[in-house]
Amino acid sequence: MGGPRDSLPDPLTDQSWLDRLAADALAVLHGDTGGLSATLPGILQPQSHGLPKDDDLKRLLAGLTPESVLAPDGRPGSESSVFYFLDPHAATLNERTLGRIPGEAHPGFDVWAVRRDFPILAERVNGRPLIWLDNAATTQKPNAVIERLSDFYRHENSNIHRAAHELAARATDAFEGARRTVARFLGAGSPDEIVFVRGTTEAINLVAKAWGPRHVGPGDELVVSLLEHHANIVPWQQLAAQTGARLHVIPVDANGQIRLDEYQRLLNERTKLVAISQVSNALGTVTPVREVIELAHRAGVLVLVDGAQSVAHLAVDVRALDADFFVFSGHKIFGPTGIGALYGKAQLLEAMDPWQGGGNMIADVTFERTLYQGPPARFEAGTPNIADAVGLAEALKYVERLGLANIARYEHELLAYGTAALQAVPGLHLIGTAPDKASVLSFVLDGYCPAEVGDKLNREGIAVRAGHHCAQPIVRHFGHEATVRPSFAFYNTVDEIDTLAAVLQRLAKGQRSK
Repeated sequence: MGGPRDSLPDPLTDQSWLDRLAADALAVLHGDTGGLSATLPGILQPQSHGLPKDDDLKRLLAGLTPESVLAPDGRPGSESSVFYFLDPHAATLNERTLGRIPGEAHPGFDVWAVRRDFPILAERVNGRPLIWLDNAATTQKPNAVIERLSDFYRHENSNIHRAAHELAARATDAFEGARRTVARFLGAGSPDEIVFVRGTTEAINLVAKAWGPRHVGPGDELVVSLLEHHANIVPWQQLAAQTGARLHVIPVDANGQIRLDEYQRLLNERTKLVAISQVSNALGTVTPVREVIELAHRAGVLVLVDGAQSVAHLAVDVRALDADFFVFSGHKIFGPTGIGALYGKAQLLEAMDPWQGGGNMIADVTFERTLYQGPPARFEAGTPNIADAVGLAEALKYVERLGLANIARYEHELLAYGTAALQAVPGLHLIGTAPDKASVLSFVLDGYCPAEVGDKLNREGIAVRAGHHCAQPIVRHFGHEATVRPSFAFYNTVDEIDTLAAVLQRLAKGQRSK
């Protein structure tokens, strides 16, 4: 210890270091390479950090334009609240940074090391390596999650809270520890603001049924967007039918982004709740939820944010957003199926009635009356999904270890590369081209129905979703009944995108009429 290296920055986490590296990259582009070693003395040494020397860096940067290394605000190396912006220049980023060559790490992120954490990625389908591009439907699970579930069932399995034995204590500690992990991950003020549910759908239904009837009446209004998954439409339709309220819809523009001007016109003294997805599962659009919430709160309206498609891609801080409710599913963020969470502000949960009755949610029961526990137990009737809550916590810890900023940068580059690759396919039409997108590319291909494309890709070991994605209103808005939807995660590579594009190119050349 104590050598000159002790004062060097960590190149994987130090943002100022990343900013300086971006500035040096721009200098190389403009032919000024003399100051590289002076700016970062001793860091560009492969034996120390696995990073390229000056000559290697020049080769890596060959072909880049200055614009391709600019952040959304036009400044080199700056942070952005959302990394998912579509920039055709970004597709020219050298393929080494996108996982083409084993051993070459993305800054702060080594996709090849990550892939080794996911055993299913070694699976073969139809004799070919599995290419999992159905991440918007469900994500694969790392060894850490698989092993944690096994460990729970081997050493901790018990019902929780009530028994007086050792395994009950272990299981209770694990379950409530998972609640604390979810609270920290979302930036909640207290673990008591986290309710475990089966997933996003159950969380939305819980709010609609436990909060809705007390606060929504005849003539009141509920607002959703045209982008919504059926799970964020149907419960509000049911509430409106039950109470005599009306459901209004925020329209979208030609790119698939919500119209904030039209949204503002929908807010009035009768509006009680806005329910909106942070990321569209059908198009990948990242909606401006911060502005949506600010405008709603000015009008005295509560907001529920559907985070099913956002938590795996964007850092979420529910208090910074000032969301009233936030919901997500574990299987969308590398955790088990059948588990998810509802965040609700403490004062809102306290004022809500339970939506199911049974064990665990009661303080006292007689045949004359029942006294309920406070939140969150009030909303967790019966034996909860203990093991999968523990597995969800492990998945969140795994994502935290990788770092959502690193994930966002890498996935943005995959998205830009994939956008360019698919746009080069004759007769392929991307559906949803908002400037801010998560890693979803919905498309249709001339001469083929989406199901046919999905089948052809499956024969090559490529898993995508083909259908309406439980979002029929937005798919129909763009004139289709279904689309093909490849969706990326941080374990995908440009090699996989190239394979996808090559199959689509072959289909396009052999296109036929429907």
